[in-house]
Amino acid sequence: MLTNFSVKQYISLLLFTTEACHLCEQALSLLQPWLQRGWSLREVDISESEELFQRYGLIIPVLRQEGSGRELHWPFDRDSIARFLAASSPPTEN
Repeated sequence: MLTNFSVKQYISLLLFTTEACHLCEQALSLLQPWLQRGWSLREVDISESEELFQRYGLIIPVLRQEGSGRELHWPFDRDSIARFLAASSPPTEN
């Protein structure tokens, strides 16, 4: 179930990935419904940073909420993404 928050309430997301990663492509595809509703996503190529490569090299794709630092590690599906994003508790409009 997708939640209907206004675009200004969305928390930015990072997707740790690298080139030619078929699992990362699957993750990006799973995220499309949220991106179409205005969630902000930035892909981060771990091969551009030794620190990121050491941290995520064996576990990508990883989805992170930029503000909270919470992470969702692969494998995930649409339901686990929905739970992950719902747990971010963006403020409600008054």
